[in-house]
Amino acid sequence: MVAAFKERLREIDPMYITFEGLQTLQVNLGNLCNLSCAHCHVSASPAGDRIMGPEVMEKIVGLLTRRAGITLDITGGCPEMTPHFRALVEGTRGCSPRRMVRSNLTIMTEPGMEWLPEFYREEELVVIASLPCYQEENVERQRGTGVFARSIEALRILNGMGYGDTLELNLVYNPGGPFIPGSQRELEEAYKAELLTRYGIRFNNLYTIANAPIGRFREYLEAKGAYERYLAMLATRFNPEAARNIMCRTLVSVDWKGFLYNCDFNQAVGLPITSSNGEILKIDDLEEAAATGAELFLAQHCYCCTAGEGSSCTGALS
Repeated sequence: MVAAFKERLREIDPMYITFEGLQTLQVNLGNLCNLSCAHCHVSASPAGDRIMGPEVMEKIVGLLTRRAGITLDITGGCPEMTPHFRALVEGTRGCSPRRMVRSNLTIMTEPGMEWLPEFYREEELVVIASLPCYQEENVERQRGTGVFARSIEALRILNGMGYGDTLELNLVYNPGGPFIPGSQRELEEAYKAELLTRYGIRFNNLYTIANAPIGRFREYLEAKGAYERYLAMLATRFNPEAARNIMCRTLVSVDWKGFLYNCDFNQAVGLPITSSNGEILKIDDLEEAAATGAELFLAQHCYCCTAGEGSSCTGALS
């Protein structure tokens, strides 16, 4: 299946298996999180012990200082729980034209974390917040009891800070089962209408993201006997238009140890970027690799990004 996927990409663009024109540095701070969501591809939890330290963060700041114009995308289980999260954000001030933090929202309601919304505003961070549905029962099925109410509370706080108006607030939808997202435009319209009418919540954009068949979601699929069927559906729904725009062409993901990956999904399954001699590349190697090109490492889960409207960390691709 992987070989067939590569051939499909080569048919679209002969240069598809090199990455060039680096636009986004996605920094995964680890798997520590205050939640244990059923769909989490990095299997994050309060027991997470993979946590990025200041040494790797300093190298990231150095890279962004030398190379102007790269978007910084901060993610992880719950990146705000990483001890040096604040230092990373402050250290990259003025180094990147667009800095994003991916939040699960509930972290802002945890005791001792009340400073976060004001910090986001002071740093002018783009907040990308996970809200897998606008219906309480669907959110709690994926994320746990009480999560929906806490998410709404956090969204209201962000709205009060200007997010969803003068500051950018984007929400993320992902399916609750073995299917791909519907129309991003239609889902965004429904989200905006429902959240505004029911809760007075405003936001800018909705990103639809397909669940990769890895981590806890793979375990869920296998328990349901639906893993092979889900893979076959993704392959059947392959969309050449979406494939032209997959995020690994312009994004590189950095893990908590500083190793490089084509995306967060590859990072989760341990599929790093390597040199021609098989050496795993680290943040120190990124500038040379981006300048000379490096092979994209593909696996069968990559079909999730090319099915239907396509999927990326910033939503649909077509």
